Amino acid sequence: MIEEAALAAREARAQAPAVGDPAYRNYCRRLADQLTVRWPQIRKANEQDVAAAERRGMPPTLVDRLRLTDAHLDLLTRLADDVYDALPAATAPGPELPIGEWGSRRQIAKPLGVVLMVYEARPTATIEGALLCVATGNAVLLRGGKEIAATNAELGIAVRRAAELAGLPGALATVVDDPDRSQLRWLLSRPDVVDVLIPRGSPSLIDYCRTATSIPVIASGGGVNHLFVHSSADLRLAVDIALNSKLSEPTACNALELVLVERGVAEDFATLLRAAARGQGGPVTLRLDPALSAAPDAAPDAAPDADGTSPDAARVREEPLAAHDFGREVLEPSLGVLVVDDLDTAVAHVRRYGSAHTEGIVAGDPAAVAAYTGAVDAAAVIVNGSLRLHDGPTMGLGPELSISTGRLHVRGPVALDSLLTRQWVVSANGTLRR
Repeated sequence: MIEEAALAAREARAQAPAVGDPAYRNYCRRLADQLTVRWPQIRKANEQDVAAAERRGMPPTLVDRLRLTDAHLDLLTRLADDVYDALPAATAPGPELPIGEWGSRRQIAKPLGVVLMVYEARPTATIEGALLCVATGNAVLLRGGKEIAATNAELGIAVRRAAELAGLPGALATVVDDPDRSQLRWLLSRPDVVDVLIPRGSPSLIDYCRTATSIPVIASGGGVNHLFVHSSADLRLAVDIALNSKLSEPTACNALELVLVERGVAEDFATLLRAAARGQGGPVTLRLDPALSAAPDAAPDAAPDADGTSPDAARVREEPLAAHDFGREVLEPSLGVLVVDDLDTAVAHVRRYGSAHTEGIVAGDPAAVAAYTGAVDAAAVIVNGSLRLHDGPTMGLGPELSISTGRLHVRGPVALDSLLTRQWVVSANGTLRR
């Protein structure tokens, strides 16, 4: 029962050692070991989930989000090593600072408490949540989507066993395996049991979690992200940035959805974009502003080559950009281009349709960069670089659990120190308040 699991997590949090105890670094090592030992069973369960998703007709891009490979094992064990290395600095007490002539103060790290992490179809999120939350002394309830139920059952065994082998309460990391929405509603109604809610996934999931609970939320919002190409931009660089921002991982929350390009350079940008997209080694859809000239060879379909293979990998499919594309997250190798009159028009579009996740500008004019970064409000604004750089490890912030689009507690990468709160310890030396 979910009530029993939640209360067991709360009791485990109470029984767990203080933040910074060696058991937490030991847990990182034990989790990597358990994943390695149990990987054949985990892969077998994952194959069942993937096959079921394919039978249900789930789009290939979403099926890929479910699938685990041996490369994922390498990534997850490296993540465990990274957390092991980063923990001492993240959990270290602050310096002892004098308070006048009567005492001193310092801060020590404390866990947030019991974390409820709600997510959808990425099984790697199960390990990320179990690893980062438990390593910082939290208990975590992990509720993934029904699409990864078999995989999560196996991952749940691994994380619980790792905690026990590290000398920690096994219930610090619990996979909630009941997909009944009423179970989630019960958890969201219990701020006395759950201290923090971390939803990861679609905008609809995030919105539901925001509105259905009084529990504090660290929300990883949907990635309706834009790139503004100013008239002063190096257009070849802008094209490279746009394609990398989308095609390196089309389903990522920091992937690009829409390029906003100034009218004076829009035709040149579109020409360069078409040419570069053809060299990407895979099919790409460009949703182009009807104000742009059509390419002479932009037919959506083509006959097979002489050897019988499809030419799609070397072609670009073009579609007209429509109003329903604005504010939409497209989890496919598809990129929109909208012509805008000027920087102010681009800012207005971002303010109306953006999700405050990741925004970008390509410009050579420092004044334009300053104006845009000052006017656009997002968790990160990337200047002259890929939007995919908005990532904790890439930004030098260490391992991350998600990217928060909220305004309180943490904004941007949710790194280890974001899963901790701080407690003042005041040494008063017998001083009384006067």
